[in-house]
Amino acid sequence: MATPAPQTALPIAAGDLTRDLDLSAAELARLLDLALHVKRAPARWRNALAGRYLALLFEKPSLRTRLTFELAIQQLGGGSVTAIGPVAEREPVKDVARNLDRWTHGIVARTFAQQTIDELAQWSSVPVVNALSDLYHPCQALADLLTIEERFGRLGGLKLAFVGDGNNVAHSLMLDSARLGVDFALASPPGFGPNAEIAAAARELADTAGVRLTLTHDPREAVAGAHAVYTDVWASMGQEEERARREAALAPYQVDRKLMAQARPEAVFMHCLPARRGQETTDAVIESPQSVVFDQAENRLHVQKALLLMLLG
Repeated sequence: MATPAPQTALPIAAGDLTRDLDLSAAELARLLDLALHVKRAPARWRNALAGRYLALLFEKPSLRTRLTFELAIQQLGGGSVTAIGPVAEREPVKDVARNLDRWTHGIVARTFAQQTIDELAQWSSVPVVNALSDLYHPCQALADLLTIEERFGRLGGLKLAFVGDGNNVAHSLMLDSARLGVDFALASPPGFGPNAEIAAAARELADTAGVRLTLTHDPREAVAGAHAVYTDVWASMGQEEERARREAALAPYQVDRKLMAQARPEAVFMHCLPARRGQETTDAVIESPQSVVFDQAENRLHVQKALLLMLLG
């Protein structure tokens, strides 16, 4: 990432970001490079998206995702964001998509089902961004990888460990790490592992790139020698009825000081937030000097600026 600042924001070939693999490995690297330049010299892109408008579709509450996309388009010179609630309560998704693409230049959607994201992209003539679904969280993974690269000065040859539920964040990190030369280890209890098809795709990518992908039930094995240790809430929005079962199964996977000690001395602690302190991690860990959780939150803004530049520029 020591390359000169890019002269233009080269477009994403696919035109959408419905899932991580919509970005090629080269586009993924270029997006992170652009995000760092935007972060370091934001004034250079102050009017890059003048006259552009975004629609935000949110089926789930949001702090970081909504505010960072609103600020991103506004700080790039674009118009105000229009935010609306659940997508298909009053009319079909395909009709929503074809209305919004007449009024705005892009659609950012945070939904329960990946199917909703895919249907929006199928029917919309403007770019659609997955701001979270049940299967993927690409915007979060991009911010996470930027945070790791800033801390260590590189990505290749590092190890990222994810402890807990093999959820949407784990899926995105698994797919992106494999293509950027990062060893990835996921420790989850039986029955809480990643989606089998996504894990198989990540395994193939890792084998091609020559990096190690480890899926285990042992958190100590996953964390051993890691440069970054990541966890997430045990019950996400929409899983409230499963909370008791999830808490019982995931209790041994709490990231505390003892588990962090298995990682490298310089390891960082990561969480996409919001966190339930005392469950997936402890207050001592999240408030420690190793914690970079608020760096991750800040970097949501910068990677989303880069993403919008590549999609709408």
